[in-house]
Amino acid sequence: MNSTDLQALAQLYPSLAEAVSASDALTVMEVPTGTTLFREQEPCGGFPLLLSGEVRVSRSASSGRELELYRVVPGDMCLVSSSCLFVDQPLSAHGVSVKPTRLALLSPTAFREALAHAGFRDFVLGLFAARLADLTGLIEAIAFQRLDSRLAAALLGHGTQVHATHQALADELGTVREIVTRLLHRFERDGWVELSRECITVRDSAALRSLAALQPR
Repeated sequence: MNSTDLQALAQLYPSLAEAVSASDALTVMEVPTGTTLFREQEPCGGFPLLLSGEVRVSRSASSGRELELYRVVPGDMCLVSSSCLFVDQPLSAHGVSVKPTRLALLSPTAFREALAHAGFRDFVLGLFAARLADLTGLIEAIAFQRLDSRLAAALLGHGTQVHATHQALADELGTVREIVTRLLHRFERDGWVELSRECITVRDSAALRSLAALQPR
């Protein structure tokens, strides 16, 4: 691991420095877009710490369909990897890079030893709680399958620039802010909207209209 990687790790994961004294506990990997980093039912190879890029974590059904659970970005944490390391069980989802990605992999042994340090433990448990909240929101979104259609219709009803907070849109739709934020970020990744502070600019109204048409009548 070079000095640049060490500096990046210290900035993104400040609690790691006191918990991991030896850099040889970390293996640096650089992968292109579309690389499968881990698979369901395989043992966890370590605790991934992203330096750059993005990883999509999904669950596969026997039918071949996939459900995206969340995405991991630099400074974030992979819930599936950490939960498997906590209880030493196989992975329950798979992770694929969605852009060129560089990461440091903390070995399972080093991860468990690092948890003895309060700062690193609090960091992991804090992100763990945040990820669980995200997944709870995902479950709710699935329960109301056409919430994305209702949101698309609501955006179109405000014109090309929507001057509203995520909370205001959530109140309008009768849901919670976290779900609206998740859907808006999905729309932004697809190039349908552009997000800025208290303003949403519609970039592809045709795509939003197509989605809005799926809303139950």
